[in-house]
Amino acid sequence: MKIKNLCQFPLTKTQYYAEIFPKKQIVLHHTVSGPNAKNVITSWGLTPVRIATAFVIDGEGVIYQCFSSAHWANHLGTRNSNNMQLNKQSIGIEICNWGALTEKNGKYFTIYDREVPKEEVIDYGMKWRGYRYFHKYKDVQLISLNNLIQYLSEKYTIPTTYQTEMWDLSNKALKGTPGIWSHVSFRADKSDCHPQLSLIKLLKGLSEER
Repeated sequence: MKIKNLCQFPLTKTQYYAEIFPKKQIVLHHTVSGPNAKNVITSWGLTPVRIATAFVIDGEGVIYQCFSSAHWANHLGTRNSNNMQLNKQSIGIEICNWGALTEKNGKYFTIYDREVPKEEVIDYGMKWRGYRYFHKYKDVQLISLNNLIQYLSEKYTIPTTYQTEMWDLSNKALKGTPGIWSHVSFRADKSDCHPQLSLIKLLKGLSEER
């Protein structure tokens, strides 16, 4: 199986750890930025802290690979004693997305005060992780995400059983239980990824496709 819509945009080796480590988990993130994956990756390269994910999916569904999925970087940021182990054993995937939004007079704004069109907004009807409104993940992004997860889960024999607790802080995730998780599974102060129904449908369908 091949990854569709894949583009190489490598970080320098000082921005990740070129150390091969067995993979057990896939962790989903979103960027809290615009649709340009290159801008995200370039910004990672400007810092010495090696915070990055192996893949970034841009607003058009193109997958940018920053380094080999066998290698690793800091992307979880937990305060647990096993934080380094978790980073080593997991593959991070970022979706370009503005994340949580704030409503002002019927309009919706990012944390950078940029307006997001109403048709791109999800209203959860109640606050989730401190916010009611979120930027939608695009269908083209989810199609690419589905393909990427299938590829990685097969390559590293990572189970695709849907984790119902993945939208809350999860002891299973923090203990390194194999599977597909979200950043919110590891940290209570994060809201990536948010539980969009089409994303949940994608994740539930992965087991059926095996």
